[in-house]
Amino acid sequence: MICQERSITMPLGVVIRRMPGVTRWVSHVWKAVAVLPGAGDAEWKELRQDGEAVEYHAATLPLELYRTETEGYLHGLSAKVPAIYVVMRPSEGNSPLEVTLVTASPYEAQDYADTGEELVEKVPMPEGLIAWVRDFVELHHEDEAFVKRRRDKSRVDLNEDGIGDARIRQIADVYRAPGSKEKVH
Repeated sequence: MICQERSITMPLGVVIRRMPGVTRWVSHVWKAVAVLPGAGDAEWKELRQDGEAVEYHAATLPLELYRTETEGYLHGLSAKVPAIYVVMRPSEGNSPLEVTLVTASPYEAQDYADTGEELVEKVPMPEGLIAWVRDFVELHHEDEAFVKRRRDKSRVDLNEDGIGDARIRQIADVYRAPGSKEKVH
């Protein structure tokens, strides 16, 4: 049963597939293809090989759900295919990619995608994980009432401060430059 904590966590393994590149400039293409709820620790452990395609259990990261973020989770669950978003970046170590984050919030994923520094992959959420996230959202989500902003009733358009030049006396010439020699009749 889900408790009334501010957040809950589940370890989530990330499966990444390596495929041969289609151009001579890219030797391999890496893509997050699955998540493993409740997975143990792993670091680029080969899971299976099918021809030139190889799948790795690249990393296990905590999937953390916060009760203040339920609107994002609800939005993700209402998608045609609910998804987990895997955030990766090129690695400077021995592995080809560094998996930095897994999230169920499309809003958080969009923030990472906007930077352009990370690669964000959308991976279908397994049925058990959908139920886990849905239970958390049902327990903690509160709809926020829309409050319409009221306008101030004061009339700001009646005062004509800043129109024309104060050095010009004629009302008809308020838009004329002060140095103009033109005479008004």
